[in-house]
Amino acid sequence: MSEQLLRLWQIIGDPRKGTKGLIPVSKSGWWAGVREGRFPRPVKLSARVTCWRLSDVQRLIETGGKNDVD
Repeated sequence: MSEQLLRLWQIIGDPRKGTKGLIPVSKSGWWAGVREGRFPRPVKLSARVTCWRLSDVQRLIETGGKNDVD
């Protein structure tokens, strides 16, 4: 079974597209959390495409923001 991947707008939402996010945080807040290790590490698909594993984001939500992802 393959892992589903999410783009950043699918995680934090995009008001221009009318998309609600899974986690209420700004784009800069998300990237700060990634740098600090609070949020999951991204998966680079190409130079301009960055995604996150759905399972990592779900785990982050279930643990209330305590990231135990390596």
